[in-house]
Amino acid sequence: MAVFVLDKRKKPLMPCLEKRARILLERGRARVHRMVPFTIRLVDRLQADSVLQPLRLKLDPGSKTTGLALVREKETVDSTTGEVLRTLTILMLLELKHRGHAIRDALTSRRAFRRRRRGNLRYRPARFDNRTREAGWLAPSLQHRVDTVMAWVERLMRWAPVTALSQELVRFDTQAMQNPEISGTEYQQGMLLGYEIREYLLEKWGRECVYCGAEHTPLEIDHIHPRSKGGSDRVSNLAIACHDCNQRKGNMPVEQFLAKHPERVRKILAQAKAPLKDAAAVNSTRWALFQRLKATNLPVEVASGGRTKYNRYRLQVPKEHCLDAVCVGHVDAIKNWPLQGAIQQPVLSIKATGRGSYQRTRLTKHGFPRGYLTRSKSAFGFQTGDMVKAIVTTLAGRKPGKKAGIYLGRVAIRASGSFNIQTATGLVQGIHHRFCTLIQRADGYGYSWTKIANTQGEAGMGRSQTAALSLPGLNPGVSRAI
Repeated sequence: MAVFVLDKRKKPLMPCLEKRARILLERGRARVHRMVPFTIRLVDRLQADSVLQPLRLKLDPGSKTTGLALVREKETVDSTTGEVLRTLTILMLLELKHRGHAIRDALTSRRAFRRRRRGNLRYRPARFDNRTREAGWLAPSLQHRVDTVMAWVERLMRWAPVTALSQELVRFDTQAMQNPEISGTEYQQGMLLGYEIREYLLEKWGRECVYCGAEHTPLEIDHIHPRSKGGSDRVSNLAIACHDCNQRKGNMPVEQFLAKHPERVRKILAQAKAPLKDAAAVNSTRWALFQRLKATNLPVEVASGGRTKYNRYRLQVPKEHCLDAVCVGHVDAIKNWPLQGAIQQPVLSIKATGRGSYQRTRLTKHGFPRGYLTRSKSAFGFQTGDMVKAIVTTLAGRKPGKKAGIYLGRVAIRASGSFNIQTATGLVQGIHHRFCTLIQRADGYGYSWTKIANTQGEAGMGRSQTAALSLPGLNPGVSRAI
């Protein structure tokens, strides 16, 4: 895992290893600039005195999670063919989890409350028809995806000397998913049914057999209601199954095939009718994100989802959002991949949490007040979302309490001074503010570290394993949460 390095004027330098950062801190040549992602600032060097290498930031946009990868690229020319070969070295992997669904639910709730209030104020003129929308307007839940991705692109550009960007400009053809026979004047968007259907089904069904739950095995497309009995090719009638289940099911309806598992039948039928909202969200935001990336004045490489999948299979890379970002665009080789032995690649998981709520009144489901928040969002020098380290001790002459120990995580404040801390192992309640030490101010995101192992899965590329990690610069034995 790389550590970001800044010069004494906060200009980005080449990232370094944890060991190198620890030596610089011990010798007094650097200061801690930020805890997550761990960033140090040198006190005796300027950017003009350093040698910088080309770094590329790669993005794999998604509806719920966007993968980001910071890589160092090296281009060589094949002496025999004259072809340019690009070899990548992974410096940092990140996964950004969006909160578009939370924004959508909040707007829906607000709309319902406003409609109820206006029922008592009928003399006020209607306002729904007097608002104009500028060209390229996106719904708030979609605009949030673009804004959060760009926020992290700009952050990484401040912390590392990024010289180029890569984006997967994927497109899901929802019309072809709903009606594969569409043609002529009804359909003028091009046939994109091949890759999109299979990739969408893999994401929809969690990359496991819907009938037996088998993972890490080749999966096939199956018709839930057989075509021989009137079933259609619509995506709502398609599922993924392992070869054995697909053969045993044959042309039987799913209710007959899983007669002994009615709960699984209900789950399959409910999931089959899930809307195409995730595919629509990616389609709606892909060009807006591309235009924002171009505005950075850096060269932007775009590639299709088929190219990403081809690179992933060719290089034997597991299926993960952040590793999909590594495989975006022109990639000939990845240094030190596949991972050997017990070596694992750390991933920084970033969850958009927001910066609090303007609404200071909590309401019931019927719209009546049930509680009030304090007008001030800070208490005793802390704010909800701050990263704190709490060392809970016991008073002299008393027995150790149940909560004695060291806790690290995001804090939720109370006006009484008794805080809650969300750690990696769970929620710890009732920690007094005097035991808490501020580590990093709230910035609207929650952080956690995981590890990716080189495991085999669906079609040889299964989902990776995750494990908790300690934060750089902190006691690795501490209960870690962010």
